[in-house]
Amino acid sequence: MLIEQLSKLLGPKGFTQDAQTMAPWLSDWRGQVHGRASAMLSPSCVHEVQAIVRLCVAHGATLTIQGGNSGQSAGATPDDSGDALLLSLRRMNQIRSIDVDAMLLRGDAGVILAHAHDAAAAIGLRFPLTLGGKGSATLGGLVSTNAGGTQVLRHGTMRALTAGLEVVLSDGSLLDLMTPLAKDNQGPDPKQLFIGAEGVLGIVTGVTLRLVSEIAMRAVVWLTLDSPHRALAILRALEARLGSAMEGFEIIPQAALEAVLEHIPGTRSPTTSAAPWHVLVEAVSSNGEADPSEGLQVILAELIDAGQIIDAVIASSEAQAEAFWKLRDSISEAERAKGPALQHDISVPVAQMPDFITLVPEQIAAAFPGATCLAFGHLGDGNVHFHVRPPAQAASACGQERPDNKPAASACRRERPDSNVRPPADSASWIAEFGTAASRIVYDAAVAMGGSISAEHGIGRTKRTLLGQIGDPARLHLLRAMKVAMDPDGLLNPGVLIPD
Repeated sequence: MLIEQLSKLLGPKGFTQDAQTMAPWLSDWRGQVHGRASAMLSPSCVHEVQAIVRLCVAHGATLTIQGGNSGQSAGATPDDSGDALLLSLRRMNQIRSIDVDAMLLRGDAGVILAHAHDAAAAIGLRFPLTLGGKGSATLGGLVSTNAGGTQVLRHGTMRALTAGLEVVLSDGSLLDLMTPLAKDNQGPDPKQLFIGAEGVLGIVTGVTLRLVSEIAMRAVVWLTLDSPHRALAILRALEARLGSAMEGFEIIPQAALEAVLEHIPGTRSPTTSAAPWHVLVEAVSSNGEADPSEGLQVILAELIDAGQIIDAVIASSEAQAEAFWKLRDSISEAERAKGPALQHDISVPVAQMPDFITLVPEQIAAAFPGATCLAFGHLGDGNVHFHVRPPAQAASACGQERPDNKPAASACRRERPDSNVRPPADSASWIAEFGTAASRIVYDAAVAMGGSISAEHGIGRTKRTLLGQIGDPARLHLLRAMKVAMDPDGLLNPGVLIPD
């Protein structure tokens, strides 16, 4: 009965039970979590979303809510029961309006981030949040996971950039908060409840974004240096001298650069200087402000003279600047091409990040000989992307000699005689057997340093149990209380975010 009603409501463009059509959307972006759904619903407007919710309430059905399906915590993947309905918001993809004077963009939840960028650029403004998945990530998904990206240092996360929301609640009613007010003291700001809530409290159907002035000039620089601690010192020096002109500061290990050069066509190293670490810096200015490259060149010259930096290459054109950023944005894709690995999206205080990415790989290597780690990310805001690669892949790398005919030491840690960790038959087997324990080392270290087990991809399904184990009890109590109050029947995204 419910299926028939939904089919009639949405028509052939908005309703399908075809296995082939649904298949790409029943697995997470990394292809590690797989689910099933009784049907995929693709409404074209908010009124259809409301009608879907009311039908589901009447029939006791549940909804898994999905945007671009580009998250890394399986928060948009249904469970494997086959009972859930998959609610895709991708057809709701219209830019509703742009207010040039107020610097606001209003759009449907299914608007792709890259399209929002284009719409803002067309009127001489910009939306200052970007990430590697900008061609598939949607505004609703970015709100629901409080996405960050590479420009948080200057502009903040989606929480800071979201001026208004439209949300369908679990009873089908509509909460319209799309018009932002500078002053509104009718109690706590309701929209903040839904930013980062991963769809468990309500369905985001519309978003009002804060835009900023377009960039008049920018300076993009690739640095090579000897350690993450040196990178932090350079960050502090640049912040002190450049102030708000600093927009991005990314730390990249040599191993990540090598992976991109090997697996991503059309990429090349910005420098010939050998160094274990690299930093990508972007400083910008708006109309009427000084060219950031002038001050940046002075500072970098001083740091090179002081021995703080091995080499610095300033992009000489927009094409070269984009080529530098492509190297950074392609790391995850290159790592995926190398094969299975444990991927962690965590955050620590900025001052602690160099210690984290230096010490935790040593802890992993001691506990699991042969395993290798790759740590990179947004040093400016403390967000670490931390990958652990199984020993089988590390062992294969040992067969590749360097130009000096010596094996790379980081890839050739052999099993200790007294180790209880036996070599795996293959990477997937190692991850299945040791992945949870290895990940726990990473997460425990983050929490011990005052950090978070999720920086910008949410808790989803994959971290829900972990959150229940190590999350702050008072915070967990508050999460559960909000869920009960706002979705008492458990209609929205069951099995996501909220621990049992």
